[in-house]
Amino acid sequence: MNHPTTHRSGAVLLTMTAASLFAMFFGAGNLVFPPMLGAQAGEGFTPALIGFMLSAVALPILAVLAIAVTGEDIRDMTSRGGRVFGVLFPVLVYLSIGASYALPRTAAVSYSAAVPPLTDVDNWPAKFAFAAVFFALTYVLAFDPDGIIDTIGKFLTPILVALMAVLVTLTLTTMERQSAPAAADYAEQPFVAGFLEGYLTMDSLAALALGIVVATTLTHSGIKPGKPLVRSVAVAGVAAGLMLALVYLGLAAIGQRLPDGQKYTDGATMLSDAARETMGFGGTVVFALIVVLACLTTSVGLLGATSAFFARLVPSISYRTWALVFSVVSLLISTLGLDKVIEVAAPIIGFLYPPGMALILLTLLEPLLRIRLHLAFVFALTVALAWSALMTLSSLGWGTDVIESLIGWAPGHAEQLGWMLPTLAAALVGGAIDLMRGTPERPARRETAEPAEVGT
Repeated sequence: MNHPTTHRSGAVLLTMTAASLFAMFFGAGNLVFPPMLGAQAGEGFTPALIGFMLSAVALPILAVLAIAVTGEDIRDMTSRGGRVFGVLFPVLVYLSIGASYALPRTAAVSYSAAVPPLTDVDNWPAKFAFAAVFFALTYVLAFDPDGIIDTIGKFLTPILVALMAVLVTLTLTTMERQSAPAAADYAEQPFVAGFLEGYLTMDSLAALALGIVVATTLTHSGIKPGKPLVRSVAVAGVAAGLMLALVYLGLAAIGQRLPDGQKYTDGATMLSDAARETMGFGGTVVFALIVVLACLTTSVGLLGATSAFFARLVPSISYRTWALVFSVVSLLISTLGLDKVIEVAAPIIGFLYPPGMALILLTLLEPLLRIRLHLAFVFALTVALAWSALMTLSSLGWGTDVIESLIGWAPGHAEQLGWMLPTLAAALVGGAIDLMRGTPERPARRETAEPAEVGT
C-alpha cells in the first residue's frame, strides 16, 4: 500500500495532523457547551473559561501525548494496570465511545440539526435514511486508515473552520455584549464550574482512542517511535489545542451576546438562534452544516480508531470488515433515538473516566520522576476503578444509602470528583514502595504493525 503522507514535509504533515486532531475532537457536544458557559458565567466569564480550557483542551491533548509516550495505542498504556485491565479497559473505552454511543450520537445529532429545521420532516424513515447516508459516507472516508488524516485535515476541517469563523465573526460584530451576573454554579465558584463543564465533555476518553490514528499516521509517515514520535505528537497536539481554545473562546463569547442568554437550556438552540439572527434562513443552513461537519469529522476519526484497535486485537478480521460492522451497528443504534442511547451508555462512560484520567496522568508523570512505576499504577487504577464503580452504582440508585456513607466524605464528591484524593493517596503509597524496592525495566515496545496488515 502506498502512503501519500510518506514524502510530505514534516511541517505540512504536522499541520495536517493538528487540523485533523482538532476536527476529530470537535464534535457536536463540544459545539454546544461553550455558549452555555458564556451565558451562565456572566461576570465570572474569565475564570470559568480558564477552568473549561484546562479540562476540555489540556487534558485531552495530554491523553494523546500519553499514547505517544507509551507506544502506539491505548493497550501500551493499560498494560501497566495488569493483563485483565490491559485488555478489558480499552475494549470498554472503544465500545463506549464507538458503536454503542458516540458514533450513533453523531448521526442522531446531525439529523436533529439538519433535517427537521430545513425540511419540517421528522419521522423514523427519515432518521433511517439520513443515518444510512451518514454512515455510508463515514465508512468511505475512513476506508483507508492511513488516509484519515489527509481526508479530515485537507478537506473537512477547512470547511468546518470557515463556517465557524463566519458564525462567530458575524455574531461578535453585530451583537453587543450583555452584562449579567453569574448564574447557577458559576455564581460561587466560576473556575470550578467551568472545569466541571469541560470535564463532563469526556474528551479525555475520546483522546485515548483517537491517539491510535495520530500515532499510526505519523509512524507510517516515517517518524520513528520514541522521542521523535513524542515530539511530533506534542507539536500537533499543542497546535490542535490552540485551535480548540480559539473556537471555544468565540463560542463562549456568542453566549454572552444573545439577549436573555441565561434563559436558554441548551447551547444548540443558542447557536441556532444566533445564526438565524445574523443571517436569516441562511443562518439555519450554516448552522446545520457546522453540526453535520463537526459530527462527520468526529465519526470518521472514531470509526477509524475503533476499527484499527479491534483489527489489532483480533488480526483475523480486517480493519475494513470491522469498519463495516461498526458502521452498520451504529446505524441501527442511532435509529433508537438519542435519549435511549445516552440512557444506556452514559453510566458506562462515567465509570471509565476516573481510571482513564488516572492512567493519563501517571503515564505522563513517570518520565518526569525518572523512576519506574509499577505498584503506583496498580494501586491507583484499582482504587479509581473501585471508587468509580461505587459512584456509578449510587447514581443509578443501587444501594445509594450504603454507598454514600462509604464515599460521601471525599472532597469533590458532589461534583463527581471524589475519586481524586483516594486515587492520589493510592498512587503515593504504590510509588513509595516502587521507590524503596526498585522495579524491573519497562517491557519492550510492541512492534508497529505494517500498514498492509491493518488496512486490508
